[in-house]
Amino acid sequence: MANLGRVAKCMDKEIQSFILYLHNVKKTSQNTELSYKRDLAKMQAYLEIAMDIHQIQDITTPALERYVHYLEKKQLKPATISRNIASMKALFHYLVKQGMMEEDVSIPLKAPKIEKKVPEILTSEEVVRLLEQPKGDSDKEIRDKAMLELLYATGIRVTELITLKVSDVNMQMSFLICRDGDKERMIPFGHEARVALQRYLEVSREHMLMNHKVDELFVNCSGTPMSRQGFWKLIKYYAKKAGISDAITPHTLRHSFAAHLVENGADLKSVQEMLGHSDISTTQIYVHLSQNRLRDVYAKAHPRG
Repeated sequence: MANLGRVAKCMDKEIQSFILYLHNVKKTSQNTELSYKRDLAKMQAYLEIAMDIHQIQDITTPALERYVHYLEKKQLKPATISRNIASMKALFHYLVKQGMMEEDVSIPLKAPKIEKKVPEILTSEEVVRLLEQPKGDSDKEIRDKAMLELLYATGIRVTELITLKVSDVNMQMSFLICRDGDKERMIPFGHEARVALQRYLEVSREHMLMNHKVDELFVNCSGTPMSRQGFWKLIKYYAKKAGISDAITPHTLRHSFAAHLVENGADLKSVQEMLGHSDISTTQIYVHLSQNRLRDVYAKAHPRG
């Protein structure tokens, strides 16, 4: 299996047709399309190399089951295996629907059970401590302050944050346009984020660009767009400075944004729209988080709790 990274071309036509369908008909995001491509390329490589299957019509249920077993032997997380199975099921359902295959060989595949983890969220006090950490006057700290404030103010994903264009932000009306593939959503932000962002734009961004021409809002010290890895390091650094011992990721601020909104009375539909969830059931978890938190507060504070 040493050459599993090599992807053969025999199934490319059908897989590419499926990806185009996702893009043109289902209007999926770029991230979703890339995820499907990666999963299906790995499946294709395994079937080509390990099982000598070169045509999509020759794929059988036992072949797919053997591939799933291979993923399990690699000790991949159940969520990763489930995602791969979902990608295969989506592909073969499409192929049958388009008449490219006679039967859906993926139907018998069963995804492993996934233990649903409750999202980690910060308390309001922890958020304040975190956001107060970049308090210096260096260009980097001014930028870091703006990034953290905007992330918590809007609940956008880290990829959405680092790909924001200057033109996506309306400073006068305090809102930004967040784009995900062909979809876009408008998200407001508050006073603190506006002040931090204004300072970054007026004081630091031009210095950091160093004559580079970059459309992205946030740039690194070399004058090029900020990377995901760069922002991950940044948030972990400030969390440590703030004395937050729990594992924290950029998504922690997204979860905290949503949980705090719901906790303070925001309606679920509005939170769903700001987060960009396609299904409101995904947003529902923050209601349960809020209820559990209230129960904890009651139990600790009520004399007969």
